[in-house]
Amino acid sequence: MKKSVFTLEPLTCPSCVKRIEKSVKSIQGVEDVHVLFHSSRVRVHFDDSFTTSDAIKETIEKLGFPVVSVRVS
Repeated sequence: MKKSVFTLEPLTCPSCVKRIEKSVKSIQGVEDVHVLFHSSRVRVHFDDSFTTSDAIKETIEKLGFPVVSVRVS
């Protein structure tokens, strides 16, 4: 199990949180996702035998939310 924290450009609406969470949760291997609205961060726990940080980043960016940085642990 891995954990990644994605820092996004500032989020502007609370409904963005639900869009990101729903899309990231639909990725096979994602166990948990939590979007922190005020800090514009997305924490994701995932099974790296099913997905990667890059795939998660791509999903977030396809929604229109640019990822500024990624920290993987």
